[in-house]
Amino acid sequence: MFKKLHIQMTIFSTFITSIILIAMTLICLFISESSLRQNSYSTFSNNVGSCIAYLESQSILSHQWLSQAENNYGIKIEVRDNNKPLFYGKLNEKASDTELFEKAVSISREAYALDLENLASAKALTQSEQFQMDGYYAATALIPKSNGTLSAIFLCPLDDLNSQLLFMRLAFAIAVFVAVLALFIFSWFFTRKMLLPIEKSRKSQTEFIASASHELRSPLAVIRSGISAMEKASPQETAHFTAIIQKESDRMAHLVDDMLSLANADNHSWKMLPAPCELDTLLLETYEKYEPLARKKQLTLKIQLPDEPLDPCPCDSSRISQVLSILVDNAISYTPENGTILLSLSQKETTFLLSVADNGPGIPDSSKDSVFQRFYRADSSRNDKQHFGLGLSIAREILQLHHGTIRITDTPGGGATFLISLPGTWKDKK
Repeated sequence: MFKKLHIQMTIFSTFITSIILIAMTLICLFISESSLRQNSYSTFSNNVGSCIAYLESQSILSHQWLSQAENNYGIKIEVRDNNKPLFYGKLNEKASDTELFEKAVSISREAYALDLENLASAKALTQSEQFQMDGYYAATALIPKSNGTLSAIFLCPLDDLNSQLLFMRLAFAIAVFVAVLALFIFSWFFTRKMLLPIEKSRKSQTEFIASASHELRSPLAVIRSGISAMEKASPQETAHFTAIIQKESDRMAHLVDDMLSLANADNHSWKMLPAPCELDTLLLETYEKYEPLARKKQLTLKIQLPDEPLDPCPCDSSRISQVLSILVDNAISYTPENGTILLSLSQKETTFLLSVADNGPGIPDSSKDSVFQRFYRADSSRNDKQHFGLGLSIAREILQLHHGTIRITDTPGGGATFLISLPGTWKDKK
């Protein structure tokens, strides 16, 4: 499913951004082409103006000037003296050029009412027109002289302009193609990166459901077996099976409560109620609550508090008490007989440090991060059926909501030490 979604998102994002890119490119291309055409036409107009000004001022035209003008300006010129072509024109006359000049004369007469062949229409001042015909810029002029009238025709082929336009279009097309390809590659990796957390979350949810189902199946099987056995048991045996069913029901209730806590954390509906809290008092309460249980299991539970009074810590005391209970309960469950569990508290500047250390089997370095995963057990020695592998996950979620941290180190001489860090100031999580 995610692979198909990845492809669809890549294609969609590339398609949308490509449409925007192509639209912007077409606008830029249109502006660039318009500017190039305008510059080209302005250059032609200026060149024609210079030629007409020269023709107005000179009484004799040299072949050298006409040749240089054509070469320098990149235009074709035909000058007629009283409707008679100059000898220069006859020397360079081509059939195709003659047709083009005649076409320009015809367009000038029909479209602009400037008839180069009707010298009677000539006025005292120079008359000229500029226009565009197929493949050429064209200009015509009637220039009055003392001994008659000069008629001039100027043609500028648009081959260079068309080549520049074609090059520009190809350059824009290649740029767009490269940009679209880059967008596709970027979209491929970007959408993949976006989908990875979702895919990971779904995988985690699937694993969570599978693990929860597995954990729930065991007490359910015991309860069903107990109910079935009670149907055939004697009154004395019924009480025994009732106790087993009650114990497994409590175990299921505990698991469901843990799962609900994690669900609230995932949905961000787990609210914290911070208030000034005396952490030393909280640690003493935890000690008093678990000391009888530790003594019953032949364990020594110790507490170490600082000599100086500590500042109040802004936290949700019930949630921090829950974290301490999880850690102490784990330590009592996994520490062998005659072992020791130490609770300690200290303050470093504006940070409060709590620790729960045991001298049990410890946790391998390779598993120190994994133990906070849901339904994870470090090794077979920590496979107590009363613990589902959710406690440390809940503890980490609570501390994250408090902007605190929890990590594991090795206890000197063997065992595991859980270190809790809580900030001395509360910040609302946004």
